[in-house]
Amino acid sequence: MTALNEVAAREGAVSTLKRGLRLSPEFRAGLGGTLALALVATAGRVVVPIAVQQTIDKGLGGAGGQPDVGFVRTAVLLCAVAVLLTAVSAYAMNVRLYRTTETGLASLRVKAFRHVHDLSMLTQSTERRGALVSRVTGDVDQISQFMQWGGLIIIISVGQLLVASVLMAVYSWPLALLVWVSFVPLAFALRRFQRLIAGAYTRVRERMGDLLAAVSESVVGASVIRAYGSEERTGGKVEETVDAARKAQTRAQGLVALTFPTSELVAATATAGVVVAGVLLGIGGHLTAGELIAFLFLVTLFVSPMQAATETLNEAQNAIAGWRRVLGVLDTVPDVADPGEDGAVLPRGPIQVSFDGVGFAYPGGPPVLHDVDVVIQPRSRVAIVGETGSGKTTFAKLLTRLMDPTAGQVRVDGVPLGEVRFSSLRERIVMVPQDGFLFDASLADNVRYGREDATDEDLVLALTELGLADWLEGLPRGLATPVGQRGESLSAGERQLVALARAYVADPDLLVLDEATSAVDPATEVRLQRALDGVTRGRTAISIAHRLSTAEAADEVIVFDAGRIVQRGPHDRLVAEPGVYADLHSSWIAQRRL
Repeated sequence: MTALNEVAAREGAVSTLKRGLRLSPEFRAGLGGTLALALVATAGRVVVPIAVQQTIDKGLGGAGGQPDVGFVRTAVLLCAVAVLLTAVSAYAMNVRLYRTTETGLASLRVKAFRHVHDLSMLTQSTERRGALVSRVTGDVDQISQFMQWGGLIIIISVGQLLVASVLMAVYSWPLALLVWVSFVPLAFALRRFQRLIAGAYTRVRERMGDLLAAVSESVVGASVIRAYGSEERTGGKVEETVDAARKAQTRAQGLVALTFPTSELVAATATAGVVVAGVLLGIGGHLTAGELIAFLFLVTLFVSPMQAATETLNEAQNAIAGWRRVLGVLDTVPDVADPGEDGAVLPRGPIQVSFDGVGFAYPGGPPVLHDVDVVIQPRSRVAIVGETGSGKTTFAKLLTRLMDPTAGQVRVDGVPLGEVRFSSLRERIVMVPQDGFLFDASLADNVRYGREDATDEDLVLALTELGLADWLEGLPRGLATPVGQRGESLSAGERQLVALARAYVADPDLLVLDEATSAVDPATEVRLQRALDGVTRGRTAISIAHRLSTAEAADEVIVFDAGRIVQRGPHDRLVAEPGVYADLHSSWIAQRRL
């Protein structure tokens, strides 16, 4: 169980349901009108038993033992009008219920989605991406299905039980008592089943999340799977998750299946008891034939909600399990929180960065940064270098506040990073990650992601200033060229160019660039270097350097080793003295000669 599940999993079903409804106040909109329609729809169901009783006792047994055709006709017409009114009320109630639940669930889905994005990268990494997606999609769908179908059944059933119980007591309280007593054991049994089914459906939702994660991963990684000929192995893993989901679903359905014969047995017992006792009461003159037949109709109305309760229990537990998983997301407090309106707004201009005794350790792991003290001056171009695992990327994530340090303080222009509003921070500081993620849209849409109001003319100007006009002209549809999912229609180098252009359009005062390690062709290498020069000019730029040219062109090089800064200075001085940087530089030179 992940951290996103722990708090919600400890709650009972009723508490979960109450909290879920509070999170979506849209569910309560127009509830009075919906209940009023439900009352009409429910009351209309008892018209038929009353009409049957009146027809038998008065219409067929009229004065002189002759049928009263006029009475029968009137009873039938009134019954038809009541049934029509019931149907119209039920339709209006369904429409209102569907509209309300869809509005509420849309709000819940948006809240969950936004909260996922509020969580830090560290928190998100504790859950597989597909499982996170399933909380916003599949789990909310289960809630939707219950709210629309189960909610309708519950509203109608409760009203039907109350109305049927009152009329049964009016016709014959001894028979009504017999029916109620027959269903007491079922009520206790359902409480026991509810606890068992709740746990079973929680496991179903977890296994479905695992299934979605496994399928998503295999689709995204299809090229790697084919390249290594591991289709069979991958298929086996997917089959395992499918089988686990099947077993969880089968066990849950098996528990639900136990409730059906139980409710059928109780219903049959109650009906048989009413027939026997009703005949005896009729012989004694305490019950007419019409009243007994009407009572049997009412027993059917009473029994059907009890039987529907066992079916609704299935959907309810599935929905509550889904609600727990959604609440598990919403209950998770972001460990990197936005100070909001109380936070500082940084003015535009050159940025100074300082790390004061900064340390960082991942949860449950050893420290990966130790006592980092460094000041980076405004408008300087700094290259961060070091072996893999030396702490370079962690340094960059702390600087952009994708994570918070476990010790020390990161400051920008003298202001602690944790006190800066996210809106100001993301405007002033932009990070270009290694993978240069692109969305399934046009080139223009991806570059415009850096500044939403940028026009096509702004984009062309930006690409021209970065020396990419010839590259843009060579694309089949220019700015309208679709890049495909994750930018797969472009080469790795071209994806990096688009990511740099996006950062340039955003016009930050501090640019943090985690260079891609993938090799590119010489022409793209020239374009990348030209674009880098344009993007970093006139602003503070910090590059996690994987290219020799980036380190050589920097104003200053900071060298990390085992989570510590071990060297710092200009390239020419560091390369001339023995140390980690000289060794790295030698390996770069050797690779270039290959």
